[in-house]
Amino acid sequence: MATDLQLQACDLECERNNQDHRTSDIGCQQLIVRRGQPFLITLHFAGRGYEEGVDTLTFTAETGPCPIETSGTRSAFPLSCSLEQAAWSSAVESQDGASLSVSLSSPPNARIGRYRLTMEASTDHQGSSFPLGEFILLFNPWCPADSVFLEREEERNEYVLTQHGQIYQGSKEYIYSIPWNFGQFEDEIVDICLQLLDTNPKFLRNQDKDCSRRNSPVYVSRVVSAMVNCNDDQGIVFGRWDNKYEDGVSPMTWNGSVDILQRWRKYGCQPVRYGQCWVFAAVACTVLRGLGIPTRVVTNYNSAHDTNGNLIIEQYLDENGRLQQGNRDLIWNYHCWVECWMARPDLPAGYDGWQALDPTPQEKSEGVYCCGPCPVKAVKEGHLKLKYDVKFVFAEVNADVAYLMLQSDMSRRKTMSSTVVGRNISTKSIGRDAKEDITHHYKYHEGSEEEREVFTKAKHHKVPAPTEEGLKIRIKVSEGMNNGCDFDVFAVINNNTDAERLCRLMFGARAVSYNGTLGPECGCKDLLNVTLEPHAERMIPLRILYEKYGDCLTQDNMIKVMALLTEYETKEAVLSVRNIHVKNPDIKVRILGEPAQKRKLVAELSLTNPLPIPLSGCVFTAEGAGLTDGQKTQELDSTIGPGEEAKVRVDFVPRQAGLRKLVVDFESDRLKGVKGYRNVIIAPLPK
Repeated sequence: MATDLQLQACDLECERNNQDHRTSDIGCQQLIVRRGQPFLITLHFAGRGYEEGVDTLTFTAETGPCPIETSGTRSAFPLSCSLEQAAWSSAVESQDGASLSVSLSSPPNARIGRYRLTMEASTDHQGSSFPLGEFILLFNPWCPADSVFLEREEERNEYVLTQHGQIYQGSKEYIYSIPWNFGQFEDEIVDICLQLLDTNPKFLRNQDKDCSRRNSPVYVSRVVSAMVNCNDDQGIVFGRWDNKYEDGVSPMTWNGSVDILQRWRKYGCQPVRYGQCWVFAAVACTVLRGLGIPTRVVTNYNSAHDTNGNLIIEQYLDENGRLQQGNRDLIWNYHCWVECWMARPDLPAGYDGWQALDPTPQEKSEGVYCCGPCPVKAVKEGHLKLKYDVKFVFAEVNADVAYLMLQSDMSRRKTMSSTVVGRNISTKSIGRDAKEDITHHYKYHEGSEEEREVFTKAKHHKVPAPTEEGLKIRIKVSEGMNNGCDFDVFAVINNNTDAERLCRLMFGARAVSYNGTLGPECGCKDLLNVTLEPHAERMIPLRILYEKYGDCLTQDNMIKVMALLTEYETKEAVLSVRNIHVKNPDIKVRILGEPAQKRKLVAELSLTNPLPIPLSGCVFTAEGAGLTDGQKTQELDSTIGPGEEAKVRVDFVPRQAGLRKLVVDFESDRLKGVKGYRNVIIAPLPK
């Protein structure tokens, strides 16, 4: 009779497996593998080794607090001669005396999460159970049978493995990007992503049901959309848009997701204050990439927020042509969400691929503040009844805008405007810091036959674009709209008729937040007698003074300019609206010395004060995945006078080799949210 097998030790081969499963950037302290792909463990037995035909080994993989085989959260599988593709399985890889190497594989639709692995060894019907350890299982875009499979390697590298990126802000006329440290492989982040899933209300209500649905990226991404904001739950980020951030951190200050996620965990899942749309989107991107779902951040310019679902954004003007406060429907200057790549087996064929997912709390979906996953193809084709939230996303890129002006008899008159929502939809290009325009993914060309067919399906009666006849007005900007400077904007008026026209021009500028919330006036002109010759053009300037806008500019650095032209005889009114961006100075980033892994590196950060007043409370913050250990902050002791340079040095020791991005932020009392970055190539350790 053979003696019982006794397990002396189990080596989960973390370094080898994590390298094979593209999770080694997280570290090698724990086993982190991707579903549908084999991984290796080595069993070291005491006394004698494993004997085929004598010993029976059965492995059990369990996830969640109440693992059940029928829920897919528990699986027991014997050691066999080959692996199976569609089920948990194991097979002998090699044997060396009392050491046995075993290959294990999960099915490509396994539940993701933290697993416990145990083994039962039986000899002559006598059995013993041995705990082998824990591992984390993620989605696998490299596995063709996984529902998040992405075919091109460069896309997988960009949308799953890349830890830095660019997020687009500004206006449709002036698009700029800010750098962001996603850091999905930084310390604690994958553990925090799993903790987020275990904190969501669906898990707290029914742990078995929630864990059993974690095989679906549709389900998991919807949970993430709800949990990144804190409106219904113990979510991560507290949203605020009123420029009152003294009891937290301004949304403009964040350089990346890592500090936000670590703060959420450190303070017992209390929401981190504060975020706005790009922060919500970027944190969601970090979590989803960390879980293995291909994800990218997307920016939509002139983004509509349709509160009543009628696909019309109604903006109210007073009798002097000034936009009124309190409009519930808004046109966000830009709005950020994310797209995730996945199959949609829950929908009819044709809707796999990119799905829009919006964690910014705007409107409720099925009673919860979340949005998506919404098939981008359904938005383009006008299939508004498909899940999830297609109608809301369709409105963001297609809604009409109606400006209603108060008349002397208290009625409202519709004013013509050329404002079009859903412009320049942008994301970072693959493998480089350049912008890719993906508007064509969301909508057909303006005025095309395909667009008309889509609006017919969506039962949306598109307001026709203004004709070139009659009176026309547009806003033109000047060069050098730099923070601290005075500059001009212009109303350009065209009379495309055969008759002279006598008009009134109301031309004004107000500070505005990127989501459309209005601030104080910072320039105005009311011309009662503007004579327009037949087929003539006039250009009328409006001077915007720093002494007027400096104190009322929000951290978005935006000014809304509106020009309303009304003809006295016909009462015809035409309106032009343009949001302009006041440019902050650049941060210069110099790397001193030769960058090498695990060797001290120094970065010199500098910025010149562009304002006519001194800056106080100046702080530089730098961080980068694989570069810095968290955030590096340097404060300046003295004020920085007009035209003077603020300069600091930050030292750090890069942990990882390869292309890395150092992301930098500058804050002061009068100049906030100034961003900069520098790509750094870190040489590997010498062999």
